[in-house]
Amino acid sequence: MAASEVHVVTGAFGYTGRYIARRLLERGVQVRTLTNSAKRRCSLSGQVSVLPLCFDDPDRLADSLRGATVLYNTYWVRFNHTTFRHATAVHNTLRLFEAARRAGIHRVVHVSITNPSHDSPYEYFRGKAVLERALIASGLSYAVLRPAVVFGREDILINNIAWILRRFPVFGVFGDGGYKLQPIYVEDLANLAVTEGLRDADVIVDAIGPETFRYRDLVRQIGSIVGVKRPVTGVPAGVGWAIGWGIGKVLGDVVITREEIGALMAGLLHTKSSPVGSTSLTEWATHHAACLGRRYHSELARRKDLHTPYVTVS
Repeated sequence: MAASEVHVVTGAFGYTGRYIARRLLERGVQVRTLTNSAKRRCSLSGQVSVLPLCFDDPDRLADSLRGATVLYNTYWVRFNHTTFRHATAVHNTLRLFEAARRAGIHRVVHVSITNPSHDSPYEYFRGKAVLERALIASGLSYAVLRPAVVFGREDILINNIAWILRRFPVFGVFGDGGYKLQPIYVEDLANLAVTEGLRDADVIVDAIGPETFRYRDLVRQIGSIVGVKRPVTGVPAGVGWAIGWGIGKVLGDVVITREEIGALMAGLLHTKSSPVGSTSLTEWATHHAACLGRRYHSELARRKDLHTPYVTVS
């Protein structure tokens, strides 16, 4: 990787994109970010060049990529909302891939999801499958990374499980809680992304960490780590969603969606692949036990406030 190279990272002032950008800077690579949060305060401000994600102007979008060799795409939306939707994210990402092709980008490192499928009943997983197919057909060199759950200082899921455990006398899991998930540390994901950016071979990688948890056991483990052991009880999926909806209304956020519950219970956050991450969630959470779950991390707050840095676990 030549120091004179320019690599583009979508969302370098956000979560996974920030870690990828930081890894590139440490290697002496020039980093350009395309972002909707150009004014968000971030430790990388002043270290990367900043351009808008102008999906509505394909020519300008292509121009923003010219001169770069690698694109790391982390752009996506977690759920449908009045101001953003999966269908729009798919449309925008297809435009981004076409702009990359027009701009002469050599390689795209694209963050997807475990077990995407065109036949999935879940729009999130269908959309990711559409994008993978489009990237493969684009003629661009590609690396598709498929994480299940990403944890780290800016994490939402693991932190908010700890937050609920700290504040409620019981924790309800959907159904029997026996379905599995394989979290990967955000630093490990960033290292994988940058490593794949160096290569030419077309690959699809299940980006999973070294530990596999049953959901109920993950909740119990987090409770034990933060020192608030609670009864973990199974509840029907609909009841669990309703409780999450109620908590979300109070907090002004979306805590969980029906699709997320369905995909989790269907085992879509678990694969039979060998781990590519080395950092244990158990060890990481133990190191951050004093702060984990002390503050709620809001998805909608991050999307509405484009200036404030993400809330982090200290």
